[in-house]
Amino acid sequence: MLTLNFNPFPILTSERLRFRRLTDSDVNEVFELRSNPETMKYIPRPLAKTIDDALSHIKMINDNIDANSDINWAVTEKDNDKCIGIMGFFRSQPENYRTELGYMILPEHHNKGYVTEAVKTLLNYAFNEMGFNSIEATIDPENIASEKVLQKNGFIKEGHLIENFFYNGQFIDSVIYSLLKRNFKKTQ
Repeated sequence: MLTLNFNPFPILTSERLRFRRLTDSDVNEVFELRSNPETMKYIPRPLAKTIDDALSHIKMINDNIDANSDINWAVTEKDNDKCIGIMGFFRSQPENYRTELGYMILPEHHNKGYVTEAVKTLLNYAFNEMGFNSIEATIDPENIASEKVLQKNGFIKEGHLIENFFYNGQFIDSVIYSLLKRNFKKTQ
């Protein structure tokens, strides 16, 4: 079984981005991400309504890091420490060497290639440092931008689940993409 250890916390960099631990000082940006209907459009979770909701989200992420179960990073531009997104791995299954990738970025940073760049960096870390064999991403079938990011990074569609999730009074579909370590090509 895979053993995860995030101590010390791994700070990562890519060409234009830096990946650091979330802190309570990121609360305004986390609130902006989690309370924005556009950002949360394809994430079936309630919108953050208060700063305390954002602080609770930061605490949950950091508790999972401290428990060595899952890891998410605050993503910043290299020349500015302001959090512009949250990206990382959750629902990790160390016994199966598999984890799930998730990412969100503030709308003003869309269409800059940041998410594609970030995903490459995180995949490299997950496969070559953490030791995962497979990574999945579950997306809403209408989230074309996310689908393109996954395809650019070599993910393949594993399946389309019909009305497998009930949220906000309606049944919604999920599409599962995955990437195996043997198919990952480091492109940095």
